[in-house]
Amino acid sequence: MNGGPVSRTENLTAEVIASADAHSAHNYHPLPVVVATAEGAWMTDIEGRRYLDMLAGYSALNFGHGNRRLIDAAKAQLERVTLTSRAFHHDRFAEFCARLAELCEMEMVLPMNTGAEAVETAVKTARKWGYRVKGVPDNRAKIVVAGGNFHGRTTTIVSFSTDPEARADFGPYTPGFEIVPYGDATAMRNALTENTVAVLIEPIQGEAGVLVPPSGYLATVRELTRERNILFIADEIQSGLGRTGRTFACEHEGVAPDMYVLGKALGGGVVPVSAVVSSEAVLGVFGPGEHGSTFGGNPLACAVALEVIDMLRTGEYQQRATELGEHLHRELALLAGSPGSGVREVRGRGLWAGVDIDPTRGTGREISERLVDKGVLVKDTHGSTIRIAPPLVISKEDLDWGLERLREVVG
Repeated sequence: MNGGPVSRTENLTAEVIASADAHSAHNYHPLPVVVATAEGAWMTDIEGRRYLDMLAGYSALNFGHGNRRLIDAAKAQLERVTLTSRAFHHDRFAEFCARLAELCEMEMVLPMNTGAEAVETAVKTARKWGYRVKGVPDNRAKIVVAGGNFHGRTTTIVSFSTDPEARADFGPYTPGFEIVPYGDATAMRNALTENTVAVLIEPIQGEAGVLVPPSGYLATVRELTRERNILFIADEIQSGLGRTGRTFACEHEGVAPDMYVLGKALGGGVVPVSAVVSSEAVLGVFGPGEHGSTFGGNPLACAVALEVIDMLRTGEYQQRATELGEHLHRELALLAGSPGSGVREVRGRGLWAGVDIDPTRGTGREISERLVDKGVLVKDTHGSTIRIAPPLVISKEDLDWGLERLREVVG
């Protein structure tokens, strides 16, 4: 069960990492672990060392590694048909769209593959809706976003990023976006004009450090956008599908957006699946040939996503995230409040937390590396913050074991 302290001999591991560094672009800075197998909330590296996964692929693995239901669904579909392109219909597509629309209490689905593709789709949808339905003059559409956002890394998306690492050297940038401070309802109100077609925000900002907006913020955004005939687009790629204790993070404020942007956990960590889900009045603006993807909505993706949807309909995983999340945040609050603790602040909701480390104890990267040596995998962001987001299937015993390792490192 427990991974125990890790002896870092780093022989084969170092060789494999060196080979990867020699032959791959350095667009990531992975922790020095080379995973070979995984099951549930645990991963094993190529030298046989076990690690507790406290990141879950940034929520892509909400249902754990090698989830039997998802693997069986994928295997069954692999034997039948994996890809038709959208040139033809296939027998899993209609059911996937109908069931996902039902889960979201929406009407229509536009499936893609990655989260960034889904965000790009949402941007295109909002602009087209603005011109065709709202009547915004050509090329005048504006979309309001929040500072500190992370919606992906395409050239359009980094055009409205405030992260220098994501944005620098990729210009010229795509116009048509206005950035306001996250959680500032007054700034949001002042930014909206007659040419604003959408507000695109994360209900909880993950990459920024699991930032939860002030109470009532999402409800205010919903009210403002409804009053002014503006689409409210909720990017729930990380926060959605059970992570926060609800199917969608927006539900914590009783808010229903005009559009959900989904990804990560929708593919169960098995295949990349993303989607934009909205009403017929919004997604109905597309005609044949105006947007698409060869792999979007493919049979294999639909088969796995249908199993994910079935699992979410029981409420079991949302309940686990609620109960274990309450325990997680209670324990982290005790750690932050302990004399001499290296934890400055803790934020989050459900089974998701951002932990700010006292810089005198080390950077987020250094803390993450120390946890690797103790058999726990987390990931840093923005210098002094680590993110905790274990699979929703993690046991309370394993969660406590991981938290004890964190206490040893920063307590």
